[in-house]
Amino acid sequence: MDLLGNVVKRALKLRKTLHKVRRSASPESMQRKTLIKLLRKARQTEFGSYYGFGSILAAQDPLRTFQERVPIVDYNQIHESWWHKSLQGEANVCWPGRVKYFALSSGTSGSASKQLPITNSMIRSIRKTSIRQILSLVHYDLPEDFFRKGVLVVGGSSDLTRVGNHYIGDLSGISQAKMPFYTAPFYKPGKQIAKFKDWNLKIEEIVKHAPKWDIGIITGVPAWNQIILERIIQTYQLKHIHELWPNLSMFIYGGVALEPYKKSFESLLGKKVHYLETYLASEGFIAYQSRKDIKGMELVMNNGIFLEFIPFDSQHFEPDGQLKKDAPRPLLIHEVEEGQEYALLLSTNAGAWRYLIGDTLRFSSLGQNEIIITGRTKHFLSLCGEHLSVDNMIKALEMLGEEFNCAIPEFTVVPEQIGNLFGHKWYLGIQGEIPFSSEEVAQKIDAYLKELNDDYAVERAHALKEVKVELLSPELFYGWMEAQGKMGSQNKFPRVLREKQLDSWSQYLHERKSK
Repeated sequence: MDLLGNVVKRALKLRKTLHKVRRSASPESMQRKTLIKLLRKARQTEFGSYYGFGSILAAQDPLRTFQERVPIVDYNQIHESWWHKSLQGEANVCWPGRVKYFALSSGTSGSASKQLPITNSMIRSIRKTSIRQILSLVHYDLPEDFFRKGVLVVGGSSDLTRVGNHYIGDLSGISQAKMPFYTAPFYKPGKQIAKFKDWNLKIEEIVKHAPKWDIGIITGVPAWNQIILERIIQTYQLKHIHELWPNLSMFIYGGVALEPYKKSFESLLGKKVHYLETYLASEGFIAYQSRKDIKGMELVMNNGIFLEFIPFDSQHFEPDGQLKKDAPRPLLIHEVEEGQEYALLLSTNAGAWRYLIGDTLRFSSLGQNEIIITGRTKHFLSLCGEHLSVDNMIKALEMLGEEFNCAIPEFTVVPEQIGNLFGHKWYLGIQGEIPFSSEEVAQKIDAYLKELNDDYAVERAHALKEVKVELLSPELFYGWMEAQGKMGSQNKFPRVLREKQLDSWSQYLHERKSK
């Protein structure tokens, strides 16, 4: 074990040199090489033959030719045209070989989960990027014995479901099932508990075994990690989690923004921990935080993912978040601007081609290729031109939490029509006692958003008539998720509810209040 700690520390020092070499290449050149590799690898697939990858590679400007020839698609389009063939067992559809694994997405944009191909090439890329993030710990003053502590991975079941000749499950479950043997001594909760499909049973087993572990890192979605820590503290009557795990020093998270959970999460700690954000989606490992105390994640430019960026504005998108058919050409990495909001397109070594992932982001540093996730193309509100993003919502609630000294780990916003005008209704999951009224909270949120968003301020004086708030327990949010079959792992509560999800949420609240 001492040997491993020393090896990791040496690797961290070496990483400084390797990082400088890697960053000496321009983002444009790294992305150009990435696309060329993807096209060469897939040129003899059914997709590559149909769109002429061979002639794209021979073109004077392969990047522009690729953009002109291959259409932009969302999940439904690429699934109906191509991916369904892979699900039926066909080989060489969008990527060489037969796809053995499919990841179930969290399905926050609609009621049904998506089944996304996970190829061996993608698994290798995810593992490679994971190692890069670990090596980024060179920026942290960590003792050698830190690298001998356990890593608690709060993810989906590694007992994958077999359908025909392939397996389906959460990406986290697939990753755990394919975990390298040399991680076994450190990986918790261990292979047996990781297989549990029942989320409540998995929590019970983690709590039961927690005193046996010396945990240094916890990873996963903030809400579910918080639930586990709360249960451990309650079961063993601790003041905080560091009484049991004194070496807990790092929380690696992703899937949602940390800010809504941070206040309540830190109430469970006995000392400060480092936070590392990751952008690990079912479509690939897209970015990770590579610098200490910097709010921003470095895009992965040279590991199997080619990126394009569509300005998230009225010239490119409809009011409901749909991409306009006549939208201008998406931008490449060397064409983007700092501070501008973009929707993301991916082409990957899992056979996604110009795939609109549905996330929006903003560049926080072009020099470092760092981005901040701002929301979803369909998880925003623009009923009358207010252009309210999830980023705005989270910031407003962060300000509210600071002023009212409260933790708001969960929330969602609902659009409402009021005659010929419009309104927003906020459902807030407030932790603990609530010593203030919903009217006070509504006034504060409204004021914060007027400061944060000029479009919102203008529309509040015209078509956006009112802002309402309902204060709830966070347990109601988790209860609805469980009722939807989306308990634990990568699942997260939608920040904007529409149509069927809104109907289900309203019915759930009505039934709970009637009891």
